[in-house]
Amino acid sequence: MFPKDRRFGWGVFASAACMMVLFLGPGAGPARGASEGPLWEVPRARSLSLVDESVQVAGLAWLREEPSVLRRLPARMKDRVSPAVWGLAQHPSGARIRFRTDSLRLGLVAKNPDASTMHHMTSVGQNGFDLYVDGQYRSSAWPDAKGLIQREWTLSEDRRMREVTLYLPLYKAVTLERLVLESGAALSMPTPLARPRPVVFYGSSITQGGCAENPGLSYTAILGRSLNLDFINLGFSGAGLGEPAVAEAVSEIEAEAFVLDYWANPSPEVYRDTLPGFVDTLRRRHPRTPILVTGPFWFPAEAGSTSLHVQQEGKRKTARDFVAARRKAGDRAITFVDGLQMLSPSQGSGLVDGVHPNSLGFQHCADGLEPHLRQALRLPAKRR
Repeated sequence: MFPKDRRFGWGVFASAACMMVLFLGPGAGPARGASEGPLWEVPRARSLSLVDESVQVAGLAWLREEPSVLRRLPARMKDRVSPAVWGLAQHPSGARIRFRTDSLRLGLVAKNPDASTMHHMTSVGQNGFDLYVDGQYRSSAWPDAKGLIQREWTLSEDRRMREVTLYLPLYKAVTLERLVLESGAALSMPTPLARPRPVVFYGSSITQGGCAENPGLSYTAILGRSLNLDFINLGFSGAGLGEPAVAEAVSEIEAEAFVLDYWANPSPEVYRDTLPGFVDTLRRRHPRTPILVTGPFWFPAEAGSTSLHVQQEGKRKTARDFVAARRKAGDRAITFVDGLQMLSPSQGSGLVDGVHPNSLGFQHCADGLEPHLRQALRLPAKRR
């Protein structure tokens, strides 16, 4: 299902004719073609490495360890985590490419090895890219039937520096081959975010982004923009089970806060058994870092299923009681967030299939979690 090699070269190329290119494909070399037409076809390019300080790849915690691989866990963890987690780690959910430029145009060339679509999620959300300019959504790109993504955007009609952010696919591995800027365009690092370290989210398909219509509309991405914070998405669809090996991986990250949002996948018994160990693992390395533990939000099926309602309430009680006991024992940096504050019975239209949020539902989730993150991080309250 996934290609064996996700390696890519990275570079910025300048052409005397009309362009600058960021090459991100294996063995990338000068583009060939006429000087007219798509930016990526302009010849005589020159390269710049991935470590160039003018471009930031955010959201991939182990990128420095493996600077040529776009995935969410490093190779050394492959045999420590479950095959399901490892496969899902190839999906760059939450990864962003950030930079500032005065280029009037931006071109993208990428390849998706599996451009199939799930019935309850758009191709853009699973396979595509979102472009944000100066913090505002501009447009998207998605693959054709063969998995090729080619898109050219107009960034501006006036030549001034702008913040550019590209969100990568939520649910598919992708090979980035080229990002193309006009010749002579200025390129610089993006403006620093509010805090130097990311907020790390661990959870299920809901955390990974299922089923947002766009890569920039998962609740983690919405919160990142609203709070002006970096974030790392370690949601694993159907595989967020609180395993010790994953807890060890999460604990390696120096974070502003950890959000444990994995209530959806485990049974009540597994959730009860794994939550204390997961938090203990984090606390060994991060004794004072804020930890937010979310409880279940509302599934419409609960209204007609006594057993499901009992399961959800059991997990809610587990999380609430566990956090209360930790706080009573002296850990004042851990907080329980009731999922009903993120998606309540009155917000059922925020679900696409009765289980996964659509983009409206993710906005509800972000709005419900945001005040708790602000309080944990001592950020100013949101202006009304």
